[in-house]
Amino acid sequence: MRRGCGMAYRIVAERKDETVRMDRSSMLVAVAKARVWASEGWKVTIIVGDENEVAPADARRLSFV
Repeated sequence: MRRGCGMAYRIVAERKDETVRMDRSSMLVAVAKARVWASEGWKVTIIVGDENEVAPADARRLSFV
C-alpha cells in the first residue's frame, strides 16, 4: 500500500559501457545515492517523474545546506 502520491526519482549512472538505473521515491535518498555514485567517477543524472531531467549530478553541487 502506497501512502500519498509521492513523486518518483530515477537515478541513471553511466561509466564507460556500463549503465545503472535506480528508482527511489524519496528525493533525499535519490540525491544521497547520486552523490555516492558521482564521487566514484560515474556520470549521474536524476530524472524527476516520467521525463523531466533535473541535471547531471555533481557531487560538489548536491547538498542540502
